[in-house]
Amino acid sequence: MQDTPTVADLVIHPQWVIPVQPAGLVQENTSVVVKDGRIAALLDRQDAAAIAADEVLNLPGQVLLPGLVNAHGHGAMSLLRGYADDLALMPWLEQHIWPAEGRHVDAGFVRDGVRLAMADMLRSGTTTCSDMYFFPEQAAAEYRAAGMRAQVAFPIFDFPSAWGSGPDDYLARGLALIDEYRHADLQRIVFGPHAPYTVSEPTLARIATLAAELDAGIHIHLHETAGEVLQAVETRGERPIDGLNRIGLLGPRTQCVHMTDLGSQDIGLLAATGSHVVHCPQSNMKLASGACPVARLLDAGVNVALGTDSAASNNSLNLFLEMRSAALLSKLISGDPSSLPAARVLTMATLGGARALGLDDRIGSLTAGKEADMIAVDLSGSATQPVYNPLSQLVYACTGREITHSWVAGKPLLRDNELTTIDENAVLRRAAQWRDTISVKGQ
Repeated sequence: MQDTPTVADLVIHPQWVIPVQPAGLVQENTSVVVKDGRIAALLDRQDAAAIAADEVLNLPGQVLLPGLVNAHGHGAMSLLRGYADDLALMPWLEQHIWPAEGRHVDAGFVRDGVRLAMADMLRSGTTTCSDMYFFPEQAAAEYRAAGMRAQVAFPIFDFPSAWGSGPDDYLARGLALIDEYRHADLQRIVFGPHAPYTVSEPTLARIATLAAELDAGIHIHLHETAGEVLQAVETRGERPIDGLNRIGLLGPRTQCVHMTDLGSQDIGLLAATGSHVVHCPQSNMKLASGACPVARLLDAGVNVALGTDSAASNNSLNLFLEMRSAALLSKLISGDPSSLPAARVLTMATLGGARALGLDDRIGSLTAGKEADMIAVDLSGSATQPVYNPLSQLVYACTGREITHSWVAGKPLLRDNELTTIDENAVLRRAAQWRDTISVKGQ
């Protein structure tokens, strides 16, 4: 039984609270008490009203829930939103995205792109993200300055890029960044090998060893398309996931992104190793990459998180849209309308993402003792009325535009629909300047 605090920094009185844990629970007449950046208690409204708080927030018609966790993205690629649409994955990458990145990506591009991505995510309910891209030191600095929680995966390839000359250089820079952020409260640095087809086995094996020694995460694109898997079988005689397991790269620290081409043996291997899967339904549908068998993974005991991928391939960083797409796609491919119900997909977008990032002891549910990463969603508008089940409304009716407030560790980053730590007008001006530069020089 939780102790009732007598003083607090913030007391919120919403119409509903959805704590996520236990799954499917919707509470009314419940208030959330925040003290020192943490959830101090969930109390009956009458009891909470007696607490002396620095701030009291009444939110009639609104639901309070954990902040969403976008477990896969490339933040700075927001500046390439809509740059090369309606193409398959490899032509999209090889003929358009990689050449554009080669011409334009530098620390300034990452600075402005991450700021645009943060504004987009915070306005649509995401309070924690995973960002995998060049110049990770710049990205991490931007997340720190804005007060947003982030996992930053430093990129590793076999070939040079704007950020490094090759695997040794990427690893040296990345290890220095891990050390720099070792004691950071909100940002965490992890290994980001791009994919088995762009990183050699010796480098992947080295990453597996270093990650184990440092207890650091590994974030990798894996089994994104059937073509990728077929090519690995033809050239190396095994499926990519089997190769990663053989060298010890799979495990509870490993976040496997996309995973559209999976057989029963693959699913069993993920479950046995405790590896996590990050599902990116809208990006995979747009690039016609395939569909991750989410329901089968969950039924096998595999933790599944949700990600948007980049705004260049989505074209959105909105996890509310991702939740709806994930639920509907699962029903379609399984032929079962009960597949991936609202409560389950909301768990993927919150606690599932927190587990994948190794943060479930800190965030992902409104639980006393956890950090106060929360969002408020207004269900009083015409698009979300009448409300029979607020949890279903979140997944099937909300668009992300209903977010009114968001907090990270108790600090407001969105208050009454206004960003508090990001100059949105300046962000939009820089985005327009990048559009003009890329349009003139890029195509």
